[in-house]
Amino acid sequence: MALKKKEKKIFVLDTSVILYDHNAVQNFMEHDVAIPITVLEELDNFKKGNDIINFEAREFIRFLDKLSGEYTLDHWIPLNGPTKGKFRVLMNEKSDPDAERIFGERKADHRILNAALALGKEMKDRKVIMVTKDVNLRLKAKSLSITSEDYETGKIKDLEGLYTGRTIVESVKPDVIESIYQNGFVEWKRVFKHIPFTNHYFILKNSKTSVLAYYNPIEERIEKVDKRNCYGIKPRNAEQAFALHAILNPNIPLVTIQGVAGTGKTLLALAAAMEQRSNFRQIYLARPIVPLSNKDIGYLPGDVKSKINPYMEPLWDNLKLIQNQFDEKDKEHHKITEMINTEKIVVTPLAYIRGRSLSNIIFIIDEAQNLTPHEIKTIITRAGEKTKIIFTGDIYQIDTPYLDAQSNGLSYMIDKVKNNPLYAHITLEKGERSELANLANELL
Repeated sequence: MALKKKEKKIFVLDTSVILYDHNAVQNFMEHDVAIPITVLEELDNFKKGNDIINFEAREFIRFLDKLSGEYTLDHWIPLNGPTKGKFRVLMNEKSDPDAERIFGERKADHRILNAALALGKEMKDRKVIMVTKDVNLRLKAKSLSITSEDYETGKIKDLEGLYTGRTIVESVKPDVIESIYQNGFVEWKRVFKHIPFTNHYFILKNSKTSVLAYYNPIEERIEKVDKRNCYGIKPRNAEQAFALHAILNPNIPLVTIQGVAGTGKTLLALAAAMEQRSNFRQIYLARPIVPLSNKDIGYLPGDVKSKINPYMEPLWDNLKLIQNQFDEKDKEHHKITEMINTEKIVVTPLAYIRGRSLSNIIFIIDEAQNLTPHEIKTIITRAGEKTKIIFTGDIYQIDTPYLDAQSNGLSYMIDKVKNNPLYAHITLEKGERSELANLANELL
C-alpha cells in the first residue's frame, strides 16, 4: 500500500514573527512561506534604531534582497536548501470577506488578514495557516475561519518542567552528611545512583540534619555550599546561597537566576559581582529598554542621561541598598562611590553596550525575560576571555507584547543550556523583600 503524500502547507507570517526571528522563513521545513506586502512596509518603519527588533528588521530585509536575486518577489522563489519550500510576497490584500470592513478600521493587521484570505481562495487545494505572535491577531484570524497559530520555534513546550537548578533530597544517610561537613565533599555515588546534572544544587537532608551542596563536574563529587556574605548582603535562604555560590564560582562563566519580584535576583547578582570586583576590569549592569509602541528613548525629553534614568532607576536602587549596608564613614561605602565615578561599575541600557568589548568583565543583564532567544545568543557570543555573564529575570513578568513565558530568551536558555559544565541556574521561589510583598505574590 502506497504511503499518503505529506500535505504541503502555506504559512503566512506577520510582522511580529519577523521581528522575533529574522530567520523564521527558513524554519518551516518543506512547506511554503509567504508574507503580505504590508509586512515589508511595517519592517521599513522598524529598520532604524538600536533595539533587537531593529536588528531583526534589517537582517530580514538583507535576507530578502539576497534571496530575490534575479527573481521578482510576487512569484514563488525557492528557499535555500533541497528540503526547503518556496517563498513569496503577497501583493493582493483585497478580499471578500473584507477584514477592514468587518472590524471597522483600516490598519496593517486587517490588510494582513485580507492577504491570507485572498491566498486561501487563490490556492484552494492548499492549507493556508496564519502565523503570528500577536494573540489578538490570532483570534481575529480564527474569527474569519483562517487557521492561525503561534510561531513555535524557540518556544519551551513543558514550562512546568522547566529546569530549576536545585533539588531537595530526603532520607540521606547520616554518615554521608557528616562526611560532607567534615571533608567538604563526598563522591557522588554515595548519594545518587545516576550522575547528577553539572553544577546542580541540592539540599541533602534526613530527619536530624541537612547540608547545602552541589555537584562539581570537574572533581566529579558532591561539595558543600557555604552561606557566604557578599559585600554586606547575606543569603536569607538556601536558594540565595546557591545563587551566590554560582556567581562566585570562577569555573562557571554563565549563570541564570529566575524568580518572582522580591526574591533578590538583581541584588544578589550585583553583590556577588562586587565581591569579586578585583577579578574583572569592569562590572556592567544592564537591562533592555522596552519602548512604547515603536518609539525608542530618543522621543523622550531631555539629554541621554535623563532619558534613560527612569528605566535604570531599579538598578541604582539595588546599588544604593548595598551601599547603605555600610556607614558613610566606612571604606566600603566610599569604595562604591569611587567605583561609580571611575566607571568600574557601569549602569546602562542594554542597547548602549553594542560595539563595546566584553572581555574581562562581569556582565549582569537584568529583566532578561524581555529578550528574545536570538538576543540572548547575540550577547553570549560576544563574550571575550575572562568574562562572566549573569542573566536575571522573571519569566512570568513579560513587558513586550510578542513574548510570553514559553518563548522569551531566558526560558529558552534555561531549557537549552542546562547540564553544561560552563553553566549554572537557580530558581528563587521564596520572596525576601517584605511580608507585604510576599502577600501580593501569593494571594493577588
